[in-house]
Amino acid sequence: MVLDMVLNPDPTAAGEGQELKDAVAKTFPVEPPTKRPANRQPRSCRVCRLRKVKCDRVQPCHACCAHGHPSKCVYDQPISDDECQPISQSEEIRKLRAEIKELRARIDRQDYDETDSKGRSASPQNIHLALRPRTPAAESAFDDPSYGYNFNGGPLDWKSEWQLFTDGDHDFSCGPLSRFNSQRPALDIFIERFVDVFSPQVDINDGRAGAIRAAADIRMFSPQISDAFEAVSVTFFGRSIQDKRIEVSGFRLYPKVLRSLQAALMDPERSRAESTLVIVTLLMAFESIERTTPGSIAAHVMGAMKLLEHRGPENHMYGVEHLLFTELRPYWVGAALVTRTPSFFAQEEWKTIPWSAGTTPKDIMHHLLDLVVEIPELLAQYDEFQAAQESSVLGAGEMTAKQTMLWNGVADLTYRFLQWKKAWVDNYPNGAPREVDSQGDDSFPVFRCRDLRTMQIIQPRTIVYPDLRLAQTMCFYYATRLILSSVDTRPKGAVTPAEQYMLACNICRSLEYYLRNSPGNMINRLALAVRVAWEALPENGVEREFMMEMFRLVEKRHSLGLWGSGMPDISPRSGSPPRGDSPPHQ
Repeated sequence: MVLDMVLNPDPTAAGEGQELKDAVAKTFPVEPPTKRPANRQPRSCRVCRLRKVKCDRVQPCHACCAHGHPSKCVYDQPISDDECQPISQSEEIRKLRAEIKELRARIDRQDYDETDSKGRSASPQNIHLALRPRTPAAESAFDDPSYGYNFNGGPLDWKSEWQLFTDGDHDFSCGPLSRFNSQRPALDIFIERFVDVFSPQVDINDGRAGAIRAAADIRMFSPQISDAFEAVSVTFFGRSIQDKRIEVSGFRLYPKVLRSLQAALMDPERSRAESTLVIVTLLMAFESIERTTPGSIAAHVMGAMKLLEHRGPENHMYGVEHLLFTELRPYWVGAALVTRTPSFFAQEEWKTIPWSAGTTPKDIMHHLLDLVVEIPELLAQYDEFQAAQESSVLGAGEMTAKQTMLWNGVADLTYRFLQWKKAWVDNYPNGAPREVDSQGDDSFPVFRCRDLRTMQIIQPRTIVYPDLRLAQTMCFYYATRLILSSVDTRPKGAVTPAEQYMLACNICRSLEYYLRNSPGNMINRLALAVRVAWEALPENGVEREFMMEMFRLVEKRHSLGLWGSGMPDISPRSGSPPRGDSPPHQ
């Protein structure tokens, strides 16, 4: 009956509308809607949700790292449920390192019952033990960040040590290159040694040096970064022990890394990725080791500068990108000096934005660099003035105007350099530089120069500093003052030749302190200053004899081919690179 009323309602039946509704409600009761749970935050990061790919909920996740943009791995507003929070990658890395350290300590404490005829464990799980030298002398040398040279004992015999801990019955050997490249435990050791040398753990007063170490922590999330670390670390290890087979095995990986980098630079998204900046930096380190071609290191640094400009200052405020920019800023600014052309580093945003987040504070070196970035503009003005003078295309009035503009710029910047020295060096918290007669009793090269009053050859006192950061900063200060003075042709107030000579000598007098105390390859931070001093000193003089000894010493101690070449690639003088005045490679 009720169903019939529903299907055939009588529209003329007044007042029956409500009764009809009540009848339908009783016959077909409507269940209350089930309470749907509130929308929960997706557990994937924003990029993975947009790409519709699986996210491992690590921050940055594997997918973002594999695509070359870990900095874009972000999660939406966090919710109260702890299990939905992304995992901190840095925390996971710390936990894994702690576990690895504990496991290695347990293995080292164990008494191995199954040993080979030479008394060594043949267990594959203990292969990393076979990668360690087996003599106390070799063990201490292997742990020395500056391994490869000993001031007191001369060169170390690494070939015999390598043979000692690679011969035996286990699979690892340095025979066929394909077998060598396939050994991941060995690769971990090589990368660890490379990081210890190129990114040593130093006191904050000695300057920051953790950028490459931080980059190594994220290599597991990027195949491109992993390949770059493999190429440079294997090559460096082979060069350190003077074993060409190992060195060549790393060198063969280099073209693959270059192709990968080229593909990344052609991609608008990947070109701004964190991984691309890391690879460019590692290839700079590679060139300082190998120097594959004349000018190769300069080409890589120039390419890095273009990449930095393309990325913009806002992409260097956090993380590895910030560390790479700030730690290597002296190299980037030095490259602008070598090209003698104005650079984007002189723009105000590049002096402020990378530090605006407070990731690291601006120290004495960066305040100096804020002035140095203005020198390339003056170098370009000088070169333009010289060209116009030779071609006689400008009138006397225009030439006078250009010269006056140049002189005013040089005078103003020179004054600000002196003000910087008063504010930052004369009041340095850790103390001022000192002069001493001797820093040791070994056979360290002795610097000699001329007394400008008598023109006699003397042995001046060496300069020591309260820390490495001030030593690096002062050497850079002396070098940039020399570069600026090369275009200072003012009739009054210009730096005299005698003052230029003393600035160059101050760099030489600082080398012993820095080389004795700098861990790893931090000596590379003085490369530009040393080259500038070389060019300011007289040819065939006792001063350059000392510098040639230093070039050879650094190349032997740190396995840096760039120093052995005399570094003509990074000459900032007009018409560089110079020809015919570089020290011979020995």
